Amino acid sequence: MKLTCFKRISIIALIVALSGTMNTTVSAQSKKQKYKVAVCDWMILKRQKLGSFGLASEIKADGIELDMGGLGNRPTFDSKLGDPVERRKFLDKSKEFNVGISSIAMSGFYAQSFAAREIIPMITDCIKTMKDMKVKVAYLPLGTQCDLTKNPELRPIIIERLKWAGKQVGKIGGVIAIETSLDATEEKKLLEEIGCMHIKSSFNFANAVDNGRDISSELKILGKKYLAQIHASTTDRVWLQNDKNVDLPKIKKALDEMKWRGWLIVERSRDVTMVRDVKANYGANVAYLKKIFQN
Repeated sequence: MKLTCFKRISIIALIVALSGTMNTTVSAQSKKQKYKVAVCDWMILKRQKLGSFGLASEIKADGIELDMGGLGNRPTFDSKLGDPVERRKFLDKSKEFNVGISSIAMSGFYAQSFAAREIIPMITDCIKTMKDMKVKVAYLPLGTQCDLTKNPELRPIIIERLKWAGKQVGKIGGVIAIETSLDATEEKKLLEEIGCMHIKSSFNFANAVDNGRDISSELKILGKKYLAQIHASTTDRVWLQNDKNVDLPKIKKALDEMKWRGWLIVERSRDVTMVRDVKANYGANVAYLKKIFQN
């Protein structure tokens, strides 16, 4: 039976309408996604570079953890993000590629001492960047020099400084997520002693695995209240999907039961036989996290 012109137009209109409804639904589902997957910009060799957004999009990541830049002996981070013109470029790229910013990282503290350095300019710059870029979480690794397992005598000054930092980031309604070497029980005690809702944990799979602890059990001990974000990768050996120490379905079940939601950030878990292949390593890990947490 031949279709009249009117009927053909009606069918086309219906298809367009349904397509629009489907797109809206997909968009709404994306916004409601409990778990989003990001990559560290410095680990994909794009530390504070505009190209990080395009590369993150290519490997199907939902976002990047954007670093504040190098620290070394400078009084503060070597960051472009304090410049409104440069900052706008990053925000535009984020929008262009539909790649979010999970958190602002202070990776300089991997090697620098949070206990010994003059931290006021660094923390102030980071919080201003968070505010200007509308990012609610900052990542602060306490690093080798402030390893509380090896240097417990630093605990009082670290607590004092984190209390101050918590008050500052609280003014913008943000959170500083700290990574320590402590197990979940001790980290929870540390956070309770700090006593500030604006200082929480950036939990790292690697810390648990490298010390023979079960990731799911550690997450449950820490609890939803103290968990800001997760570095969902281990020390470089194999991809997450090939790591016998990482049971992602079990981890997802634990997080679901906790009713936690947030960013899962890939830092490492690179295959050591091809450690320099950024796209292969991070593409595989992002894909596996999404397979378990988003499907």
